[in-house]
Amino acid sequence: MTIHDNMQDLMVPFQKKWYVTPSMQGSYSIKYVLPALVPEMEKAYKDLDLIHNGGEAMNAYSNIGNLSYEEKIAYRMALLEYCKLDTLAMVKILEKLKGIKNDKL
Repeated sequence: MTIHDNMQDLMVPFQKKWYVTPSMQGSYSIKYVLPALVPEMEKAYKDLDLIHNGGEAMNAYSNIGNLSYEEKIAYRMALLEYCKLDTLAMVKILEKLKGIKNDKL
């Protein structure tokens, strides 16, 4: 429960409009927030193989049992890379938010 009680949703500052920029195009999706805050990662999701967004990830995961062995390996690796990038993106966004907060103090 300690971990649970310390978890915070990174969507909240954007959803509540505590941080807004025109480059987010009115969205608080990670796909818009990431390039707005971390421009060097703008093309990160486009550069992935096979899976580029959450919808594709969910479809791949639910259909992986219907694939050939080689396809399963490829999609498993693609899912891992997608999840790794999502995690890195959240870390980078959090770092930027902390930097913005510290700059204003």
